[in-house]
Amino acid sequence: MNIVLWIVAILLIVVGVAGVVLPALPGAVLVFAGIALAAWIDDFNRVSGWTVGVTGVLMVIAWASDYVAGLMGAKKVGASKQAIVGAAVGTLAGIFTGLWGLIFMPLVGAAIGEYMAHPELARAGKVGVATWIGMAVGVIAKVVIVFVMLGIFVADLLL
Repeated sequence: MNIVLWIVAILLIVVGVAGVVLPALPGAVLVFAGIALAAWIDDFNRVSGWTVGVTGVLMVIAWASDYVAGLMGAKKVGASKQAIVGAAVGTLAGIFTGLWGLIFMPLVGAAIGEYMAHPELARAGKVGVATWIGMAVGVIAKVVIVFVMLGIFVADLLL
């Protein structure tokens, strides 16, 4: 039974790492679930409760950074609510349009949303780029945090 649980824990972590860059999957949450399951399998002997607690806090920070960074980028240039909604719709559309769509559809969605609110092409482009940069910073922060989580987990598991 432990082997099956370890396989599930590892799968959660692997899928979670992929989910860090794919907006359809809650990457940090899945990585944390895998870490918590791995700790539970051995009754928190090899992986301590402290490690689970610290990685849990990091998971919350990673999850929040994803949203906060995009909003900060948009707010910095005075984006409208329509631009934020457009970025979210663009992100969802990007899931179905491949890697380039995943990367650039949030920018396009934010620009279209801003243009609908304020029909000024230069402003819409500026808001689209700022929102996209904010989202990219959020993804980078999330990737770094998830790898810190994994480093803490592996260190506690092996040492």
